[in-house]
Amino acid sequence: MKNKLIYILIVFFSLTSCEEYLDVNDNVDAPAKVDGYLYLAGVTQQYQNIYYDLRAIAPMTQMMGTTSYSNFASNYYNLGSDAGGEIWKMTYFSQGQNLENLINQSIAAEDWTLAGIGLAMKAFSWDLLTKVNGEVPMNDAFVSGLLQHDYDYQKDVYEQVRKWAYEAIEMLEKTDDQSYGDKLTNNDFIYGGNKEMWIKFSYAVIVRNLASLTNKTDFSGTYAQELITAAGKSFQSPSDDATVTVGAGSQSAPYSSYNNFWGTARGNLSYSYFQHDYAVQVFTGTVPEYEEATGDKIHILDGNPYYPVELAEKQIITDTLSNELGHFDPRVTVKLATESNPTYLNLNNIDSVKTYQYYGGTFTGKTGPIGQAPSFYGRTLTSQYQGTVNDGIGRWIYRDDAPYILTTYSEIQFCLAETYWKIGQKAEAFEAFKRGVSADMQTTARYIRTGSEGNATGGDKITTGAFNSLASEYLNGPYAGGLPLADFSLSHIMMQKWVALYPWGAQEAWVDMRKYNYDIDYTGDVPSTGNGFVHGIVEQKKDTDPSKVYKGFYLAPAQVEGRKGSYYTQNEGSPSYRIRPRFNSEYMWNIPSLETIKPISGTADNYHTSIPWFVYPGDLPQ
Repeated sequence: MKNKLIYILIVFFSLTSCEEYLDVNDNVDAPAKVDGYLYLAGVTQQYQNIYYDLRAIAPMTQMMGTTSYSNFASNYYNLGSDAGGEIWKMTYFSQGQNLENLINQSIAAEDWTLAGIGLAMKAFSWDLLTKVNGEVPMNDAFVSGLLQHDYDYQKDVYEQVRKWAYEAIEMLEKTDDQSYGDKLTNNDFIYGGNKEMWIKFSYAVIVRNLASLTNKTDFSGTYAQELITAAGKSFQSPSDDATVTVGAGSQSAPYSSYNNFWGTARGNLSYSYFQHDYAVQVFTGTVPEYEEATGDKIHILDGNPYYPVELAEKQIITDTLSNELGHFDPRVTVKLATESNPTYLNLNNIDSVKTYQYYGGTFTGKTGPIGQAPSFYGRTLTSQYQGTVNDGIGRWIYRDDAPYILTTYSEIQFCLAETYWKIGQKAEAFEAFKRGVSADMQTTARYIRTGSEGNATGGDKITTGAFNSLASEYLNGPYAGGLPLADFSLSHIMMQKWVALYPWGAQEAWVDMRKYNYDIDYTGDVPSTGNGFVHGIVEQKKDTDPSKVYKGFYLAPAQVEGRKGSYYTQNEGSPSYRIRPRFNSEYMWNIPSLETIKPISGTADNYHTSIPWFVYPGDLPQ
């Protein structure tokens, strides 16, 4: 019997190749290698990590206040924590080697469209990473066997980002030798495999990358024309906007992460994040006037209880308190939240909509100077998706089934407008500015989901029809199309861009605010301790200063009413200019490389105040 068994085994091995026999060691649930296209869906969905980190970034732009990420709202960081490290994690881990495999396998297989998509996403992710974190390990990023990964300086990362984007375009312009069938349409949650759209997206990455360099002394001669050319080949209308579709499903979703990070099902916004008072001032045209000598607001006795102070004579975005035609910016009704009209009545009535009142909080508190900020769903309660009174699945882009917005045609037009302004082509800048405002109206309207009339069950408190009617009036009014060219300024471009980015694009708004050094009043190339700020005081330009870009914007230590605070001692008076690298990646395992970063060491207590290369007019000091 024993000899018979041995004979059977010999025959088995003679008829079965060694490779086939060893296949029994393959795990079909965790294969060592998969086809390139199978990486695509997972890599794409990792862009939700951007919304994680907006909890840290949006408060630094004064788009949001927070009772949760309060250290970031105070321009500091969370010690020994990965908070604010999701974009880092996304780039190196969640997308990381998976994205590298997608690109490399696709190039080897001559799957040019798939390779191009991968390179376009890589360029987008790394552009975002370096803008948020500054210096990052790039050349060593995916080199196996290293015990530490050296950092690359931002200037080099910027150049590589554009190189990847141009390589993506080159790949996408090639003709594939095979048909993908539904492999791309089923796994590409941004453009469904449309290579022409991915080419436009790649050019958008180039535009966004170059737009952060507009204060470089060589911008006009070195970068401006490249940006203008790329913008012309990028998005042509709001229908080209780059967004990531989510699976959604609310409470019925197989996993909660199928829902948008900001929807009620996941409870991330809840009532821990709320609109900042500065956002309310900008959106409603209620930026106050401050006394020159004291910095105090000028309070009006027996005045309007809704806004009991003198307002700045020149508002940049709107004048919602005026009932004149074209003065009302309808974006306030959906981008911001209001407790007004809690039972959702007359949602198509423009006059009713105009009566809504808006309140914002402080950096770390819900109670602002004139009232209490609601949640982004419109109630002063923790969000609820069930009950007699509830927030449903949310509203606008704070909704379970809302896509993640990556970049828009509107944003690209504002980048173009700023570039034209910088090279002295004011008329061309104005035309791009108007296209940007108009496009943001269309993008904003696209995500309106009107609540049910008479039911306090969530949704937007305006119909799309009413919004579009008000938008048409505004676009022809004195703050957009009807703005005299002589009055048109850089503030109009940058503040309208800030509104267009609210709040999904806070990371790019933060780029712009840092690029203009938060409107700090300083001398020389950049501000420094004793030159623009000291501990407890930041000297910011007054709103009456023509060179001030963000009218009404004041940092916590600014000497105006409602501010006059201070930063942590470790800041040495400076606001934050970067987010520190992810703690569990770098401060646990890569300390020697962090220590080599200049001009401020990555291990220094004030590394988060180190001014990035894109802010300097010239090169980074060594």
